[in-house]
Amino acid sequence: MERVVTVAVVGAGAAGLCALRLLNHSSSNGSTTFKATAFEQSKQVGGTWFYTECVGMDEDGLPVHSSMYKGLRTNLPKECMAYPDHPFPSHLPSFVKHEDVQQYLEDYTTHFDLWKDIKFKQIVKHIKPVSDQDNQFGVKWEVTTADVSNKDDKHTQSFDAVLVCNGHYAKPLMPTVPGLEMFEGHLIHSHNYREPHAYVDKTVVVLGARSSGLDIACEVAGVATQVYLSHNRPRLSTFLPSNVEQKPGIKCCHKRVVEFHDGSALEVDAIILCTGYRYDFGFLDQSIGIKVEDERVTHLFKHFLSVDFPSLGVVGIVKTVLPLPLFHQQIQYFRSILDGTGTLLSKKEMLSDEEEAFNLLISENKPARYAHDLNVKQFDYLKDLADLGHFENIPPIIEKIYMAASVIRLANVTTYRNNDFVMTEDNTHFKLVDRTRNSS
Repeated sequence: MERVVTVAVVGAGAAGLCALRLLNHSSSNGSTTFKATAFEQSKQVGGTWFYTECVGMDEDGLPVHSSMYKGLRTNLPKECMAYPDHPFPSHLPSFVKHEDVQQYLEDYTTHFDLWKDIKFKQIVKHIKPVSDQDNQFGVKWEVTTADVSNKDDKHTQSFDAVLVCNGHYAKPLMPTVPGLEMFEGHLIHSHNYREPHAYVDKTVVVLGARSSGLDIACEVAGVATQVYLSHNRPRLSTFLPSNVEQKPGIKCCHKRVVEFHDGSALEVDAIILCTGYRYDFGFLDQSIGIKVEDERVTHLFKHFLSVDFPSLGVVGIVKTVLPLPLFHQQIQYFRSILDGTGTLLSKKEMLSDEEEAFNLLISENKPARYAHDLNVKQFDYLKDLADLGHFENIPPIIEKIYMAASVIRLANVTTYRNNDFVMTEDNTHFKLVDRTRNSS
């Protein structure tokens, strides 16, 4: 007898769309079919990839979700960042614009007929487990939603499983810097940065030197008089524009003066905080046991599966990864747990695995907030998911492209996007081609 498993999906960004595709529109084990429904608070798919010039609150009185800025291009080549079953259009360069990614996600939605599976303009207010001994995992999930036009009119539905796909690039992480709240210049978080025109002929401090910090510093340098890239990481060896100078982290602020940890102080016109984002799962009932402490999300096996309630997964909290392939693998593992084809460890084993990963982080002298930062570890992680779920891992060429992209990015953050990864016909090898040297 065929079993139908209902799944609530929170969000219709890149992760939520992947959930719909892999649950509703792919082959199952024959005895299990899925009926997944995504609840999306905006009026379109794409999540953070849907660019808007709006900052602050949107037309529905909700905080703007997207952190896209006008000139953003991906820092990963399309050849390794695509869903494994849906390549980017071949005519695009390797490093694509944000609007290309948004179009790609819309095309993915159409290609796999996902539009009908999405309920737009719906806010997920609360998710709660309720005991149900007839269910495979002993619980059902009460999912309470409300229409954005009438947030007090709530509706509750019951589901067999839940996938949280709300992303983690929407709630700014504000640093604790003495005097920052009294800074008299222009102060914003990168979440609200859209274009550099506000910084023409200005002296600007960009705090944070990861992907967004580097990109925004280089973009602002094109119009600013001077940019100071402030961070506490080892000094970057990459080539930077001549008017970008590296400085240590900010110690404190006094009106328009910024003092750095090396004791130097500068009068500046603006500060852009590229300090990351907070995880936000306020709609999850406390009984689920998932907690966020110092930006480490606990009680998740493999950064993903609820230890206490394995019919709930939180997709994509890991950082410095290939997001779309990772979503694809996480959701395949989740599906294998629900249909019984995958390996589900005991609660004790899952907690032990989580503790082991955290102890490794501590042994590397890294703070707790780096718990979900995988980088090169992601490839062993993806293999683990494939082994547990008994499905195919991503092709080895994906890791090779990722590593090659990392090398050229570290060498020159201003020009690496000029390179295209030209694949062989069988997609097992590539060569790098600099478009600026090969254009007529």
